[in-house]
Amino acid sequence: MMKSLRVFLLIILVLPLFAFTTMHKYYISVTQINYIQEKQSVQITSRLFIDDFENILKQNYDENIVLVDEENPEIIDSYIDRYLKKNMELVINDKVVTFNFIGKQYEGDIVKCYLEVEDIQSIASFEITNRILFDLQKDQQNIVKTKINSKSKSVILTYENPNALLKFN
Repeated sequence: MMKSLRVFLLIILVLPLFAFTTMHKYYISVTQINYIQEKQSVQITSRLFIDDFENILKQNYDENIVLVDEENPEIIDSYIDRYLKKNMELVINDKVVTFNFIGKQYEGDIVKCYLEVEDIQSIASFEITNRILFDLQKDQQNIVKTKINSKSKSVILTYENPNALLKFN
């Protein structure tokens, strides 16, 4: 209960900082995971600072990438898909699952990446490894918020601890 309160307070304090479009001195991402039982689908939205994400894509794939002014969206989408699959792993009910990259949307200085895992009948346990942007900044923190089986849970993943196992029994 105390840990949930700390996560909640951190989110309340940090989210208003997303409104600034100048250089930021904190490194954080927020990933929302929702299980939609009637669609048998896990829907994931990752929110990342555009400049950080652009820098890591430049570092890994193409030094000329410009996310917001993209001339070749298919190529950029393939880089995003490849990077996310390399740095985010999901295990549902003790089984490794693969997500599909659905697309992206720019909102201010944030890029939202939309992912989906299909054909999930039920979820008793959900494990996530989220190393997104850790290769750019070791003090990066990745907040993961879930809404599964009408239960909400949140964790903060760090370079030292990039994994979380959540039970929904």
